[in-house]
Amino acid sequence: MGQIVSLPKTHDDTLWAVVASAGRKQRVAEIFANRTAALADMNWRQQQVSAYAGFLARLGQPEPRYSVTPIRRADLPRAWKPLPALGFLRGQFA
Repeated sequence: MGQIVSLPKTHDDTLWAVVASAGRKQRVAEIFANRTAALADMNWRQQQVSAYAGFLARLGQPEPRYSVTPIRRADLPRAWKPLPALGFLRGQFA
């Protein structure tokens, strides 16, 4: 009863992705090792979008929406790069 049993560690490649959506387009904006960091980044990005809401409306550009979802590293596109937080202002969303 007093024995310590060590279980084999499983390799979990699940990450947390901040996903940007604008219209029909979706893009993984950033990835994080934990959900807390992903939520913090999502909140920061939403604040940036809110700050530029008037500018986006004048351009007729849809405001990106952000969400957090689990993602496996293998599911990331090969040439994936993080989306700059204000990249939507320079047309870098696509």
